[in-house]
Amino acid sequence: MTSPTEIWQMTAAEQAAAIAAKDISCTEAAQASIDRMQAVNPDLNAVIDMMAEDALGRARILDQQPRDDYGPLRGITVTIKVNIDQEGHATTNGVSAYRDMIAPDDAPLVRNLLKAGAVVIGRTNTPEFSFRADTDNPLHGRTHNPWGPHISPGGSSGGAGAAVMAGIGALAHGNDIGGSLRFPASANGAVTVKPGLGRVPAFNPSQKGERGLLAQSMSVQGFLTRSAADLDLAMPSLIAPDPRDPFHVPLPWRGPEMGAQLRIGFTKQMYGFDLHPEVDAALDAACDALCDAGHDLVELDIPDLRSCGELGYRALMGEISALLAPEIKAKGSDTIQQVFAGYFDRFPPLTGDDLLAAMAARTTYARQWSLLLAETPLIVTPFQPNPFFAPDRDLDGAAGIVSTLGEAIWSYSMNFMGLPAGCVPARLAQLPQGPQPINIQIVGQRWREDLITQACAQIEQRIGRMDRILWDLMAA
Repeated sequence: MTSPTEIWQMTAAEQAAAIAAKDISCTEAAQASIDRMQAVNPDLNAVIDMMAEDALGRARILDQQPRDDYGPLRGITVTIKVNIDQEGHATTNGVSAYRDMIAPDDAPLVRNLLKAGAVVIGRTNTPEFSFRADTDNPLHGRTHNPWGPHISPGGSSGGAGAAVMAGIGALAHGNDIGGSLRFPASANGAVTVKPGLGRVPAFNPSQKGERGLLAQSMSVQGFLTRSAADLDLAMPSLIAPDPRDPFHVPLPWRGPEMGAQLRIGFTKQMYGFDLHPEVDAALDAACDALCDAGHDLVELDIPDLRSCGELGYRALMGEISALLAPEIKAKGSDTIQQVFAGYFDRFPPLTGDDLLAAMAARTTYARQWSLLLAETPLIVTPFQPNPFFAPDRDLDGAAGIVSTLGEAIWSYSMNFMGLPAGCVPARLAQLPQGPQPINIQIVGQRWREDLITQACAQIEQRIGRMDRILWDLMAA
């Protein structure tokens, strides 16, 4: 197995420690990540806007300025998803018509990362309108999963997931409205935590109007990482307040101490979908790891999540049908039109009074889960019932839509309720088509992303990380 002897192989936490100890410079860290990006990205197409010159210039400035001028991410290399504003760069959102939409200013998360000292080395690919569980578009092309062509890179943060796991940067920014952090984490074997509603300030200065209410409340910003420790390092910088988001909640990253032994729930309920043996084994491994860490694991009777998730996604489709569908029809490719036709067929959009009633019912479901999580602050769940799907699976008619999105009840239901949820690899499956990481999900109390990250780290400590196995595979 590859040992982390090269700078690009370091996690963000390892990079930060080495820079603080003056074992490496910010410029050396940037150059190593850039070299790795230039070596592997031609095969992956994960980064579609390489910023090598800008990154090296910033790194040199960081090396010359006092260390106290910056925060905990000083010199850490990061990529930004191409649907978020970064001053002077196109916010294409994977849409050909937006190729020249140059951002006039940085989004809050970009500003926060720069204040913390991060070095942006590139911008990562996303599907059209950032609304697909796979990553391909006519403007930037297809992103490939570094594990091989048998697995989609996921979406919509597919470029971010493929990049960070391949060693392109120590941190990868992504976002999630129905699973777009957790899908690529699961596909690539990365670790992530989807923050809860209001946790990370969000705003795109280039936007021409406000997003719909459900899009505002379901969409969140976060990171994909190779190690759970990197979330603990980086998330405090990401959640720093920004007045441009009037609904951001300025709470610290760490909540009140709850002790070393937690009551953690688990379930294998998939609401009518069969659980693949490899996913079943991954859930067992995750629970065993948490038991070994001293926690009390209890099987739970979960409230009906299928009705919550499907109602929520039908409501979101109703909002999209009213506010975004005309733009998709005017500027989207035939492929994205086909995908949305499948979404609308599988999740018939709610309108009028039905849409208002669904938005009201959101509080009922969230209250049920609030009460459940008050007694059990973390719950281990499946993320998807099957190993991650192949590229373009969502173009295989109704069955493809079910495989990619319909089965992902545990994903979009958390967005609908605004709950935080982590996604961490718990098994490496040896399938006929090739090796494949299997991720599970951990749902947590509102504002307790720190507890979720701690549990992910404890699972990682027993199972191991997927990056070094992947690098050996890529080098073979």
